[in-house]
Amino acid sequence: MPTARPIRHAALLLAGALLLAGCGGGSTTSSPKGSPTGETVGYPLTLDNCGREVRIDSPPKRAVSLNQGTTEIMLSLGLADRMAGTATWTDPLPKSLEKANAKVERLADNNPSFEKVLDAEPDFVAASFASTLGKGGVAPREQFEKLGVPTYLSAADCVGKDNSGDGDGVRTDPLTMDTVYGEVRDLARIFGVEERGEKLVTALKARVDGAASGIDARSVTVLYWFANSQSPYMAGCCGAPGVITKVLGAKNVFDDTHEEWPQINWETVADRNPDILVIGDLTRKRQTAETAAKKIEFLESNPVTRNMTAVKKKRYVLLSGQAMNPTIRTVEGVEKVAAALREYGLTG
Repeated sequence: MPTARPIRHAALLLAGALLLAGCGGGSTTSSPKGSPTGETVGYPLTLDNCGREVRIDSPPKRAVSLNQGTTEIMLSLGLADRMAGTATWTDPLPKSLEKANAKVERLADNNPSFEKVLDAEPDFVAASFASTLGKGGVAPREQFEKLGVPTYLSAADCVGKDNSGDGDGVRTDPLTMDTVYGEVRDLARIFGVEERGEKLVTALKARVDGAASGIDARSVTVLYWFANSQSPYMAGCCGAPGVITKVLGAKNVFDDTHEEWPQINWETVADRNPDILVIGDLTRKRQTAETAAKKIEFLESNPVTRNMTAVKKKRYVLLSGQAMNPTIRTVEGVEKVAAALREYGLTG
């Protein structure tokens, strides 16, 4: 691509030096619109994204998405033909996105190397997590920006969130779906497809409203287990599981911690004794007990957990990792937990 080649040449000269050297509801100061002649106007587009200014000189033609969350937004916006690569997967895609995704190269199942991303000749890079675009991840944002490649970080991982410590960060303010919808709108503006963005947001809002209609779960307690049987990661109060819980009016048994995914011992879990267990059904292979089947096997055999109410009554809700992360799939989480509440007769 004419706009990507100069970036690639610069990358070949500078990548070695950069490797040695070294968050949104983004507010948009200008917005691209189509002109009567078919040309795109309104660029450069400038966004305030996670505390840094991002300048987009033209609609991306070779975008790389480094996390499944941003990938699914781009695919849902019909942007597969403008994507040069994806990476870092936890789950199968929704059927509606499989065909589009098949057209996009998967650079890696987990974090690709910086060089691998540069080989795709990107003119835009997006990620769902600050850790992906930080030290220890693919590369800090500065490394891409020094090569003229603008980067975008999901607002859900920086707005009202402190990522300065260990672990998965701490929520200083509860996440809301408005932040996720803001990311959809930001990416739609960056690619010049605002109408598609608004259509997607409207559809997502309608699904949330439909799922929550008629549910009163104020007396129901819920626990969210993402991964790991030895030192399990359970959801704190205020991330994506907090969105699901609040929409349905239920109570997270660990709403007394603001950590995104604190590791909590099984004795404490059993003591909280939730009515429903929402468990991640992951296809990746990083932690112990990634799949729902492995988690349920553990719960029903472990002497500490097998006598919990939810385990004895088999009140399980299986969610994809993406539904438990702050993404557009969180809507899927609302729908599935709502359906389980109805199935188990816990809707009030």
